[in-house]
Amino acid sequence: MDSVEAGGARIPSLGLGTWTLRGRECADLVAAALDAGYRHIDTARLYDNEAAVGEGLRASGVARRDIFLTTKLWWSDLAPGDLERAAAASVKRLNVDQVDLLLIHWPNGTIPIAGTMKALNAVRAAGLTRHIGVSNFPTALLKQAIAASEAPIVCNQVEYHPYLDQTTVLDFCRDNDIALVAYCPLYRGGGLLEEAPIAAAAARHGKTPAQVVLRWHVQQPGVVAIPRTSKAGRLAENAAIFDFDLTDDEMAAITALRRPVERLAENGAPRAPAWDA
Repeated sequence: MDSVEAGGARIPSLGLGTWTLRGRECADLVAAALDAGYRHIDTARLYDNEAAVGEGLRASGVARRDIFLTTKLWWSDLAPGDLERAAAASVKRLNVDQVDLLLIHWPNGTIPIAGTMKALNAVRAAGLTRHIGVSNFPTALLKQAIAASEAPIVCNQVEYHPYLDQTTVLDFCRDNDIALVAYCPLYRGGGLLEEAPIAAAAARHGKTPAQVVLRWHVQQPGVVAIPRTSKAGRLAENAAIFDFDLTDDEMAAITALRRPVERLAENGAPRAPAWDA
């Protein structure tokens, strides 16, 4: 599987998002994903499935060193002291020695970023995570986080799909050796996979529309995609995106689908930052 290198980390270009998955379903799907060739699993304290994810890792039989494991700390746990306790609790629930990437899930405007980043660096220094990063950070907050961190910020995990223009964030990430990890890469709510440029590319390449969209993501320098699915049968389909290339014209036509769109995740919620235009 291809990977993105950023800030000293090597992140597999395709990962399994586990939001909404719980219990046995989650553990079985994680194990099935690893059996299908995935080597990147994404979870979070908020998802209430870290224990199940850890169970799936162990059931897979894949060596821990071969899996890139990400978890995220909730925005209420970002104060110094709280953050270190929350990180240790996540690692314990996963039943691993350390995670590969620990993220701030959402910024918290009431807690200074400098203190949060100092605590996040302390967690890294203590060996609970190999790398650190953020999620849902616009460029203004990314700049503050970079300035406050001794260790590299290796990723910014954000909503990204052909309907949502993330050019400003993506350019900033590339300029600062930060990977952009795309959640909701296939959008939600219908419509995207029926768009003419996607359907046409799928027909030309003998691929499904979902494979075309995921290929559009990972073919962009510095972009990782973490689609979520609850269907084991979709895992192999989502993973089969590294044996073809979209043409420049196909990439441009899919990119041109971007439009002013209501964000799928947390738009207008109290924790949502001021997004980049």
